[in-house]
Amino acid sequence: MSERVMPGRTDGLITLGAADVLWVDLTADSVVPTASGAFTCSPAYAGVGYVLLGGRAVATVKASGGQWSVPEVEVRRAAAELNAVGMDRQDLVRVGPFRAAPMQECNEGTPLRWRHRITKELQELGAPERAARREGGQPFHLAGIDWRQILVAQTRDRTARTWWLPRAVVRLLDAAEHAETQWLQAARTRQASAAVTEPPSYRRQAHTADGQQATSPEGPTAPLRPYNGELEGQLYSVLSRKPDVSRRVARWACAVCRTAPAAVLDHCHEHGYVRAPVCQSCNTQERPDHLYSNDIRVANRYTRLFHTDTDHWLRHWHRCPGCRARTTLPLPHLAAWTAHIACRSLRPTHRAPRGRKPCGVLRVSWTGSQKAPRSCMLTVAVDVCPSGEHRVLARVPYREAAERFRVWLAETAPAVAAAAGPDRLDGLPAQSRPVIADTSGEGLALF
Repeated sequence: MSERVMPGRTDGLITLGAADVLWVDLTADSVVPTASGAFTCSPAYAGVGYVLLGGRAVATVKASGGQWSVPEVEVRRAAAELNAVGMDRQDLVRVGPFRAAPMQECNEGTPLRWRHRITKELQELGAPERAARREGGQPFHLAGIDWRQILVAQTRDRTARTWWLPRAVVRLLDAAEHAETQWLQAARTRQASAAVTEPPSYRRQAHTADGQQATSPEGPTAPLRPYNGELEGQLYSVLSRKPDVSRRVARWACAVCRTAPAAVLDHCHEHGYVRAPVCQSCNTQERPDHLYSNDIRVANRYTRLFHTDTDHWLRHWHRCPGCRARTTLPLPHLAAWTAHIACRSLRPTHRAPRGRKPCGVLRVSWTGSQKAPRSCMLTVAVDVCPSGEHRVLARVPYREAAERFRVWLAETAPAVAAAAGPDRLDGLPAQSRPVIADTSGEGLALF
């Protein structure tokens, strides 16, 4: 958009209505759909001092006439950041519902809590009601993003419905929550400092000479620190009990994607060691899709884990000293790798309109555990086959699968393989922990 004169502009500030028009104009070519009421419709609330746009918190300023405005340069900056985001509509992350997540009220002026907002709205309203609500100008955006246009509903076993968003949008909304948290923390710190240092007569909201509130357009958000192995070798069972661990984690950037704020401590469930702080998106991406405690579905995301972003994920998994020393992966990940990579040539195909399509859905199960490798057996099968054939593709002993992985690792990621090996067993427990499976496939507490 050219630098034309915006209606309502005063010394670099524009009204909320003009900002709505500008936001839609600037993001017209963005792959992420945006909303027309980013500044004036819920959950945007200018009265708290900021409005979330994408992954950014834009300050609001109250002029002498009582009208709220925003700096035009900040709107343009947020729009430029959003336009630079690439989005793969096929790379989806589940955003609800999760039985383990407690529902929280999301009223006007409350923090974003975007997962709760989406789940609450979709659970309470039917499709006709949602359509009418949107036409009536009621809330339908989050941080200026029109999530309804890209929300995907999936039904498993014709009973439970789940909702999914593209991974790029999930990371944007996680970044918005982080920016909001940082803003609110800084605001509380300023208020506490003002209460101590200022006389009682000046403890009200400070104003500038022209009647505008003294709110910094730049915002008080602090930059995220890159993770450099500060938690390497620490046990999750010990670290998770320490106070303020969540606040420490939120100060890091995700150790995998390096863009979104970290939200959880990813750890190895077999050896108990912390890998690194990661964002919810990356944490969900690596989570095995358990059908039962010893049975997983090999989802499409494994293409990224073992093809597109192989080096990053192998390096991340081998942050666990146990996996690094034994040159292996936790059993669910090793099983998925065996089905997706080692048994790839065994998967049959069927005719499709555009060539041939891989048959059904890959599934791998195992008997025994990594604690008894001689008796542990991986069984790779195909589910949902159109012709009802090809049920079992292969049975691979655990030791054979682990040896195949070592050979593949040396060829695919030599740097990761060079850092692994049996010479790094010092200090490891003699017995590894059993696999802790997320049997419901819904909760995030274990990951």
